[in-house]
Amino acid sequence: MTESELDFKGNLTDAQKEMLNKKIDDSKQVIRDTYAKFKPEELAATWTGGKDSTLVLWLLRQVCEEDNLPLPTIFTISEFDVFTEIEDFMKEYEKKWGFDLVWYLNEDVVKAAGSELNSMVQVKDLNERNQKELERIGYEEDEFMFEAESYTGNHLMKTVMFNKFIEDRNIKGMFQGIRWDEHEARVNDEYFMEHEASDLSPAHTRVCPILHITERDIWHITQGIGIPYNSLYQHGYRSLGAKSSSKIAMENVPAWEQDLENTGERDGRRQDKEEAMEKLRSLGYM
Repeated sequence: MTESELDFKGNLTDAQKEMLNKKIDDSKQVIRDTYAKFKPEELAATWTGGKDSTLVLWLLRQVCEEDNLPLPTIFTISEFDVFTEIEDFMKEYEKKWGFDLVWYLNEDVVKAAGSELNSMVQVKDLNERNQKELERIGYEEDEFMFEAESYTGNHLMKTVMFNKFIEDRNIKGMFQGIRWDEHEARVNDEYFMEHEASDLSPAHTRVCPILHITERDIWHITQGIGIPYNSLYQHGYRSLGAKSSSKIAMENVPAWEQDLENTGERDGRRQDKEEAMEKLRSLGYM
């Protein structure tokens, strides 16, 4: 038996249980190696309320409890186009798990958009930081439509806020819930990825403890040991992004009952964003 010695519920073979325990232990070791490298106050974790980042948060809580370590700062980014179910889920488990979730929102963009999705934003109405960020991605128009999942929207609402959080809190190590099998842009990722400083993007290390865990593993682990998950997955969603652009993969077929091995996990996401993933990540996207 591996270090974790978790007894998974469900119709799993002993070999599957052993494999999952080994994967969990490997993830925990990545977390322990991170705490050995950085001070606790230099660490943070992104939590989106999705299945992957929730597993990372669960693992962090386990390691911190086992090793008597403080939980890193847990933060999330609101893109202003969110499922109520996700916000409710996160607020519920923030309270149940006993930590203070830090929320970031690019309020300057929201204000310039009149707090309305799909409205036009005048670049001149944005603050200096956001105007510089548009210059950084080569945007030369005088206006753009406020869409959270567009290339421009993703950069301003997510990447900019991600980098600003790191600046504000002087974060050196950032835990993220990404996996090798999630997207082709992730397949060459490493557990520890140094992100060098550039204009408007501070230096930091991205720590990815669950790279080796597959989508199928996620559900075996989540359901097998009782980790909470968002109800949207039960209704057929497999990957959760902005509310207006995330689509159900199979109506009323829970995510874990779908053909995870032969269909795309993120096919329900807006595809122009998916195709631009490498470019977004070079700018600091999660």
